[in-house]
Amino acid sequence: MSSSRYETVMGIEVHVQLNTKTKLFCACSTEFSSSDNNNICPVCTGMPGALPVMNKKVIELASRTGLALNCRINQNSQFSRKNYFYPDSPKAYQISQYDLPICEEGYLDVRQTDGSVKRIGITRAHIEEDAGKSSHHGTYSLINFNRTCVPLLEIVSEPDMRSPSEAAEYVRTLRSVVQYLGVCDGNLEEGSMRADCNVSIRPKGQEDFGTKVELKNINSFRFIEKAIAYEVSRQTDLYDNGDQDQIVQETRLYDADKNKTYSMRTKEDAHDYRYFPEPDLMNLVVPDEMLSVLKAKQVELAFDKAERFKLEYGITEQDALLLVQQREMAEYFEEVAIKTKEPKLSANWISTELMRVLKELKIDIKDFSVSAQDLSDLLVLLSAKKINAKIAKLVFEEMISTGKPAQDIVEAKGLVQDDDPNSVAKFIDQVIESNPEQVEQYRSGKEKVFNFFLGQTMRLSKGKANPDLVSELLKEKLSK
Repeated sequence: MSSSRYETVMGIEVHVQLNTKTKLFCACSTEFSSSDNNNICPVCTGMPGALPVMNKKVIELASRTGLALNCRINQNSQFSRKNYFYPDSPKAYQISQYDLPICEEGYLDVRQTDGSVKRIGITRAHIEEDAGKSSHHGTYSLINFNRTCVPLLEIVSEPDMRSPSEAAEYVRTLRSVVQYLGVCDGNLEEGSMRADCNVSIRPKGQEDFGTKVELKNINSFRFIEKAIAYEVSRQTDLYDNGDQDQIVQETRLYDADKNKTYSMRTKEDAHDYRYFPEPDLMNLVVPDEMLSVLKAKQVELAFDKAERFKLEYGITEQDALLLVQQREMAEYFEEVAIKTKEPKLSANWISTELMRVLKELKIDIKDFSVSAQDLSDLLVLLSAKKINAKIAKLVFEEMISTGKPAQDIVEAKGLVQDDDPNSVAKFIDQVIESNPEQVEQYRSGKEKVFNFFLGQTMRLSKGKANPDLVSELLKEKLSK
């Protein structure tokens, strides 16, 4: 391959399922886990004579998202019929938006792996209804219509991305935005957020775009990178072999097991869908009052929150970026930092001990049993040197398993740190007396042996001795 001769060009369409209790044009539930064909009615299954009624909540959520993406909000937009037929689309058309979408001409700033920030243009964000879900069983197929008419916001980027990692970071950042806004849970595995990647290559220096290929419904950040990398490699080989005419405008699916893409269908152009204004719906109006309220209630997003955390709490950029990946985690940290008045200690504990536990338990912070108040109480004990770091970790584990407060555990088990020099000195004397060989090694210049004495003293004190005091007294006694 001679990939260095070519430039990759990508744009991404992300379908975001809006967080509403009912569907876009009817009162059916949007609940994900319902049994097959349980949440349906004549409207969402396209029965003759059934008329759509607009869900007001969708207007609010779409507008909030558009504002967060720096879009122009069209206060007068229009629904259109997008005509096509698949078995999972019972009306033989989809109600969507075409030439008059609710949101246009925005951008999203994306932090790259090297720390730089790249601005990705947002062409439009428009409202549309979802289709059903087909499942295939050998000689027959079944269709679950629960998902039909579920409200989606399709966010269409400009072709501004040039590498698989840029594309993955764009989708990751976009997910953070919708999660912070509360407009979508961002669950790629369940399909509440789905990415279609439009990929093309062109010889470097060429201004015209190459033929784009759509990679449909990719459901993880890792797969986005791998699918794009494969597709770029496939197109590059065709160019190198003089077969670029075989790159056709089509939709391809990604097989994660085989790490390859394969053709699903040829890709239609806009005119193939025969768009025309939806006759059963009035124009969509965003009132001035609603827009003013939404602008006034804009949420602090992850990028801005990380910058504030760095300035306000003096934590590192690495910790700040880690803590703001989830809104709930950022809120948890800030509560702990304020209550303890120890933001650096709080950041360190949350980014190491707490996140380690969450990973082991395979849960999110919102499902964690130890509240921000309870963790604050533990860290206050640690900061005041009532307990040491080793004891704090043991107490933390017991807080998780029992639900008891830190103070109760410390008192019940007698874990208060021993700061008495006379008491600590007795432990040190025992260790020195029991290890004459190591004493001689230390005094002959083998300073690494010091850690042995430190560990033995802490073990003898059952972890309760003040480590700083142990270190100070050890140096004093070993130097004699």
